[in-house]
Amino acid sequence: MPETAATGFSALFALGVRVGDALAARGETVAVAESSAGGLVSAALLARPGASAYYLGGAVVYTRRAVRRLTALTPADSVGIRSSSLPWARLLARHQRQRFRATWAIAETGAAGPDGNPYGDPPGHTCLAVAGPVEADRLLQTGECGRAANMLAFACAALALLEEALTAAPPANPAEASEGLADPRR
Repeated sequence: MPETAATGFSALFALGVRVGDALAARGETVAVAESSAGGLVSAALLARPGASAYYLGGAVVYTRRAVRRLTALTPADSVGIRSSSLPWARLLARHQRQRFRATWAIAETGAAGPDGNPYGDPPGHTCLAVAGPVEADRLLQTGECGRAANMLAFACAALALLEEALTAAPPANPAEASEGLADPRR
């Protein structure tokens, strides 16, 4: 593996462990929906031993077929919303949070490259959203065509957005934990 890729993956997994530490310390949970990151967001969150305390599940919703089969979204849920957009990322994050009964959810949708997507977005374009006690979203344009590098950048940006939301969130609510919202076994 080239040294730059190894360094990038080390940084990604370190960020995943740090976010996992924060979730575990708060007694909170997370669910994931990602497309162009190809599972790297989930992989980074699972890199921490004891990840089952906070990671409830995730889906790589790379195609329309995957969205139909891996989510409970209906065509009516996304009327007027196109993929690779901030509204789509917000919809996915909110859906995953509700579906998994998670404290938090993160969604990513974009165009890794080397070409743009059918919607006219260039390679290196992704939209990120966090749903939870704090909601946030972000558009990222790397300006790069390299698929693997973009996938890595997308995953790092998604986890960084979640980390920012966790930092901005009020302390965890013990009542929610007692209702099972933070219990990964439910």
